[in-house]
Amino acid sequence: MDLTRTDLYLDGQWVTPAATDTIPVENPSTEQVIGTVPAGTAADVDRAVAAARTAFDSWAATDPADRAAALDRLHGALAARTDEIARTVALELGTPLRVATRVQAGLPLAVLRSYVDLAAEPPASQLVGNSLVVREPVGVVGAITPWNYPLHQVVAKVAPALAAGCTVVLKPSELTPLVAYLLFDAIHEAGLPPGVVNLVTGTGPVVGEAIAAHEDVDMVSFTGSTATGRRISHLAADRIARVALELGGKSANVILDDADLGAAVKTGVGNAFLNSGQTCTAWTRMLVHRSRYDEALALAARAAENYQLGDPFDAATRLGPLVCAAQRGRVRDHIERGLADGARLIAGGPDAKVPERGHFVAPTIFADVDPDGALAQEEIFGPVLVVIPVQDDDHAVSVANNSRYGLAGAVWSGDDNRALAVARRMRTGAVDINGGAFNPLAPFGGYKQSGLGRELGTFGLDEFLQTKAIQR
Repeated sequence: MDLTRTDLYLDGQWVTPAATDTIPVENPSTEQVIGTVPAGTAADVDRAVAAARTAFDSWAATDPADRAAALDRLHGALAARTDEIARTVALELGTPLRVATRVQAGLPLAVLRSYVDLAAEPPASQLVGNSLVVREPVGVVGAITPWNYPLHQVVAKVAPALAAGCTVVLKPSELTPLVAYLLFDAIHEAGLPPGVVNLVTGTGPVVGEAIAAHEDVDMVSFTGSTATGRRISHLAADRIARVALELGGKSANVILDDADLGAAVKTGVGNAFLNSGQTCTAWTRMLVHRSRYDEALALAARAAENYQLGDPFDAATRLGPLVCAAQRGRVRDHIERGLADGARLIAGGPDAKVPERGHFVAPTIFADVDPDGALAQEEIFGPVLVVIPVQDDDHAVSVANNSRYGLAGAVWSGDDNRALAVARRMRTGAVDINGGAFNPLAPFGGYKQSGLGRELGTFGLDEFLQTKAIQR
């Protein structure tokens, strides 16, 4: 199957890129190239930004009901491609098809639907004394997105930006760019005005940096590693441009002594291994009360045995590959370092059986991990879970907060008030209590080095709006 795409989407049409270089896209399950996309250049970014700048005034002035109608058409066109989206993500990322259908295709559709509604009801103006306070779109947005949720992370930026009246230049990850083309096929079908949203594929050092440093990009919204986020911040700061950053995580799953241990461990293992552990919110540190620690380890090891690795199109597969050989290598290095540092392996590890072909790492669980050690401090971004004993609620909070990250987390307890008290003390942008479901309307973002700003719902819309006071 050849999924090659040769064009970029600029100013409402598919166009030939400025240069002829291409980027191969690999199926990480087979290690075979399944297509190529253009390796965009700074010249392509210039064209995209110019188109977005030209389109901005008209789109910003468009009646909110008309913007909502455009997003509604886009939702319909994208929903019609649900099966193709899921299959494409399974091919270019390796997410098992069932998960790709539910999460990789289903979640962005839910997010887009929410912004159809929000676009129709923009924030109302307010009277403050003799001032009329209004909200206006920030301008041209540069959106730079990651490979692990390649459509959701795009929609979580593009949808609120368009709903707010902004125009967009998108750079998807070069590792998983194919699903973005399906989005732009839907954008073209939906008839969004020329220049309102533009696509430039390419690498971070070329296209990403050109977007972040471009003088006509008013805001950069980035999701990815903390190191790259730091670089984006520097480039934007040189011209005092707004940034929104959704970065790394090392989330703690706190299991108190009165918790339903079976549910807490099973759900916690599933969360840590979702998308092969390539999830920024993954609960990769399981903190268990000392009195239930050994029982939790046994439950976790048994749960890990149920994660069959293999072809994402095989219904029996629960764990796909990592996205590329380099990512597999980084995860393996973390596992080897953990063993060298004295952590106790209770599942998986470097010698566990994996498919001969593909970038697979066995689901791996470590016990007796030093809370200050690398395994507990560094974002591994693979199917690796560490289990740490804690003495009481205060100790659990202390260990949970012992991280430079603060993106997500969880608390399990038979007492809702006790769980809420612990959740309130955790320095992180989101906490689930007793398996509370993900809410696509709630604010998503982190404390500390997990980022700046929020995505989703009205909070995500606010990121793309400026505030103006008009005195009279």
